[in-house]
Amino acid sequence: MKIENTKAQMRKGVLEYCILSILNNGEAYPSEIIDQLKKAKLIVVEGTLYPLLTRLKNAEILTYRWEESLSGPPRKYYELTPKGKEFLTELKTTWDELVKAVELTSK
Repeated sequence: MKIENTKAQMRKGVLEYCILSILNNGEAYPSEIIDQLKKAKLIVVEGTLYPLLTRLKNAEILTYRWEESLSGPPRKYYELTPKGKEFLTELKTTWDELVKAVELTSK
């Protein structure tokens, strides 16, 4: 078994939570989201991010707006909906519980 595969699966498992946490700070353009994820060493490519954003939008967790750009095509900015903020709150609770469980089992 390769450790890199396990690491990748762990990152994928927290990716949705991290994206919603980024958007909890305000709306963002996908490349801004990718930059923040890369800074956190959660390496993500557009091919991974866009399907996830679409799924979250279809679930009414996110919404978006178009903004004209002076340097290219219009940009799509994503933000959390009220339902998305509630969903993030639940994910944070679950994350906190999971971290405590992992800490307890690793002692």
